[in-house]
Amino acid sequence: MSSLLHPIEQLNILTRAKYPLLYIISWEEERVENMLRQVAGQRHKQLYTWTLTNGVVHIDQPRKNSVDPATRNPVEALEYIHRSQESAIFILKDFHPFLDPHGSSDHPLIVRKMRDVIGELKRSRKTLIILSPTLVFPPELEKDITVLDYSLPTVEELAQSLNRVVRSAREISGMKLSISNGHREKILNAARGLTCTESENVFSKSLVMHHEINVDVIISEKEQLIRRSQVLEYFQSVEDFSSVGGLNLLKEWLRTRSKAFGEQARAFGLPEPKGLLLLGVQGAGKSLVAKAVASQWKLPLLRLDLGRVFSELVGSSENNIRGALRLAEIVAPCVLWIDEIEKGLGGVKSSYNSDAGTTARIFASILTWMQEKTAPAFVIATANDVSVLPPEILRKGRFDEIFFIDLPHVRERREIFAIHLAQRGRDPLQFHCHKLWNMKLQNYEAGVVLMLASHLQ
Repeated sequence: MSSLLHPIEQLNILTRAKYPLLYIISWEEERVENMLRQVAGQRHKQLYTWTLTNGVVHIDQPRKNSVDPATRNPVEALEYIHRSQESAIFILKDFHPFLDPHGSSDHPLIVRKMRDVIGELKRSRKTLIILSPTLVFPPELEKDITVLDYSLPTVEELAQSLNRVVRSAREISGMKLSISNGHREKILNAARGLTCTESENVFSKSLVMHHEINVDVIISEKEQLIRRSQVLEYFQSVEDFSSVGGLNLLKEWLRTRSKAFGEQARAFGLPEPKGLLLLGVQGAGKSLVAKAVASQWKLPLLRLDLGRVFSELVGSSENNIRGALRLAEIVAPCVLWIDEIEKGLGGVKSSYNSDAGTTARIFASILTWMQEKTAPAFVIATANDVSVLPPEILRKGRFDEIFFIDLPHVRERREIFAIHLAQRGRDPLQFHCHKLWNMKLQNYEAGVVLMLASHLQ
């Protein structure tokens, strides 16, 4: 089924087509319940929920009034659903432990009863839905289950969450909030990757802190998602293009594409930029550019540490890279920074002799993702030695452009020294910077420190 359909429309079609068993992956029970409540109303069906604590309960009745206390038992609950003659939708919450062979001693009985119920559901107007944050089911049910991933809300649902928070702030706190269309779009883009509950919490947090919806507060909230990852690292970047000396052509290229992540660009048919490969000598400012882009575009900066991807367990390395790329898509729009990519992927050619092909498989996963990704994750990869890179990564389509960053010329060195002096609260015009402009320094910051020290003597 097309993922372009709205979740409510998807559920409506599946229930009309009498799909007997749906498995919805989501952390937000209330959000899914609201969707199913609409579907049940449109299809003139009753809506029941099951939990281990309450048993089978009608959605519009108090939780304590279960249909039958005995239905707290999962087998009895399935038996009740089997016997029911109503036109209804039944939601089993957190039922996945009973479908895990290691989760319950009654696993064989529950699986067999589930298969009996499925046979009955196909001949009735009943639909059974398992609602859980994780996907667990035995092979016996593989051909009967339809999996739907509603783990993250759509932009429209995030907009509804924003409206609720703004309306509450106006009515309860008396705040006079005015959000322009452009700022509203930035807020919703920043909130992508958060659940409705998380987004409402961070909107409220921003109102308490700043008396407005601040995009930087929303972006910082995404750091919590990244902290759970062992491969991705969240960077709180404070630099922008004003911190980067020279590189005017690269800056102009990035400024031109800064609006490509907006709704207006998508409506016009402009695709999001894929990324950049920055080649050049060490210390020329490649990493600084990656940090500056994220800050300038108001996007979270994620650093992919290829060293953490590799694991001694068979198959773990491949799972690590898939999980990291999946997380980058969840957090998107974002900037994904792969620093010194040649050091992590330099052994691709000898991979099958040295590590049983693990590096080659990881490299293939990255290449495929970069080519086929639809999420607005802008990749910035840096490399010092282009000769070590596999030729596949240099092919058009992986990156939008490849820039070579050389040592700065005299005018760029002048700009770099001025930036370092200004960062230290000094007026560059008060210093004899020409003494440093013509020096072939490898560390410009050290040169500025020496100049400041000389003025103290």
